[in-house]
Amino acid sequence: MTTTASSSSAAHSHHLSPAFPGRAPWGTASKLRAWQEGAMEKYIQEQPRDFLAVATPGAGKTTFALTLASWMLHHHVVQQVTVVAPTEHLKKQWAEAAARIGIKLDPEYSAGPLGKDYHGIAVTYAGVGVRPMLHRNRVEQRKTLVILDEIHHAGDSKSWGEACLEAFEPATRRLALTGTPFRSDTNPIPFVTYEEGNDGIRRSAADYTYGYGNALADNVVRPVIFLSYSGNMRWRTKAGDEIAARLGEPMTKDAISQAWRTALDPRGEWMPSVLRAADQRLTEVRKAIPDAGALVIAADQDSARAYAKLIREITGSKPTVVLSDDTGASKNIDDFSASTDRWMVAVRMVSEGVDVPRLAVGVYATTISTPLFFAQAVGRFVRSRRRGETASVFLPTVPDLLSFANEMERERDHVLDKPKKQGEEDPYAESEKEMDEANREQDEDTGEQEQFSFEALESEAVFDRVMYNGAEFGMQAHPGSEEEQDYLGIPGLLEPDQVQLLLQKRQARQIAHSRKKPDEEADLLEMPAERRPVVSHKEMMELRRQLNGLVGAYVHQSGKPHGVIHTELRRVCGGPPAAEATAGQLRQRIAKVQEWATRMK
Repeated sequence: MTTTASSSSAAHSHHLSPAFPGRAPWGTASKLRAWQEGAMEKYIQEQPRDFLAVATPGAGKTTFALTLASWMLHHHVVQQVTVVAPTEHLKKQWAEAAARIGIKLDPEYSAGPLGKDYHGIAVTYAGVGVRPMLHRNRVEQRKTLVILDEIHHAGDSKSWGEACLEAFEPATRRLALTGTPFRSDTNPIPFVTYEEGNDGIRRSAADYTYGYGNALADNVVRPVIFLSYSGNMRWRTKAGDEIAARLGEPMTKDAISQAWRTALDPRGEWMPSVLRAADQRLTEVRKAIPDAGALVIAADQDSARAYAKLIREITGSKPTVVLSDDTGASKNIDDFSASTDRWMVAVRMVSEGVDVPRLAVGVYATTISTPLFFAQAVGRFVRSRRRGETASVFLPTVPDLLSFANEMERERDHVLDKPKKQGEEDPYAESEKEMDEANREQDEDTGEQEQFSFEALESEAVFDRVMYNGAEFGMQAHPGSEEEQDYLGIPGLLEPDQVQLLLQKRQARQIAHSRKKPDEEADLLEMPAERRPVVSHKEMMELRRQLNGLVGAYVHQSGKPHGVIHTELRRVCGGPPAAEATAGQLRQRIAKVQEWATRMK
């Protein structure tokens, strides 16, 4: 920062409201963070009507916005404030945060004149969508600062975007905030500037950007350890075909989706194994951070309740359950935040903006695969309270999720136009259906499940790898094994470089341990690559196809289900499930099922 800029910043901060004598409005910070001061300085120098601040989740967007609001009110730039938030809970959270610094916002405002004690109101995007003219009249009557929190939601539907334009077009100042500005559709976001690049594609242009990489370097957010679990899945399609596959293996998009849904089925073994591992990780973290909490982000209400039951069986304690259409959802979140309880299970609504700083362990148990939702979800665990804290997020081994986890530090802008070249694809261009699913607050029955009807039959979990700071560590190991425990037992309070060093040591120890085992004892999963039998992928696929075909034929001959036959083959022949068996083990099972079939003739 230049001397001139520093002097300017000091001069401006001198005129801040008495509520801000160089201090953050609340929390552990004793003063504004460098990025917040930088953004304030830029705004005060330029005094723009529209300002877009992009800051990673957990960086303190609310603090920045309220500091700026206080400055504008104090300098009579504006006379009132309107905050627009994505959800009812966030609307109330904004009002509470503002009250702590002397700005009174009415979160229950519906119509008519505002009480004289209030400086403004807090509303939702849906509320603006219902009565845009009510809000337009308010901003026309008095000079208004409109704070649009997570402004990408104004592009969720055409009606919301149009309502925001209609309501706030006359506003004196508009401050747009987001941690994740990119969207998969091409709905323009109101009050956001788009600039055309050399490729002819228009992208959103932020006035101030503070990404995860910068926040991590400044110790503003926690580093994240991603623990990925694969495993063997078996399901029945709508056509009645039984399919077995290993999560993480190359598959079609439909097969990946179905294997993923099979893993998340609470009746299988994958979710209990992963929840057990996550609870062990939480126990380790709580040795250094006694009030650390964990969160499962579930896909729907039925799954959330089933996961809560599993957690109670694993831990002996009842977790907090937050359902998006539950009238007590906000209170449940607040109560959990203020407690030292271990677990919370929620459906989507906790994926964005809800501030529970003690959350340190997460389980991503939804099939939403948009970078927007993933970033929001992980953002719930990265808010740093003191130096050395780390976050741990458990994931299924799904290509999209692994890609997002490895690219946490990338910053993306909202693309308004699709690439124009024939056949060119935007890697972050998900379908609008996925985005609707990601942002839907209610868990209404859409009938979509019927179109992709299938039955999850069997699942098991296998520890796959750890991802940290763009690098991968570890070899596959079974739940409960010494190898898995090595990674779950990483201390919860470490400097980022210590985490990296410890992961490297654990990996070296795992490889050394695996090499000491005789081949007949070493599971294929734990064998170093140089000692694994060399068989082409095509040959393995053919052997599995042959085995499944013979088992299918034997089903009709014996009347026994597929699963029973596969289990019996494993019992008689030994070895792991077919998806991870060696070529020799597959050939042995093929011979055995042929022998059984011959005996029955």
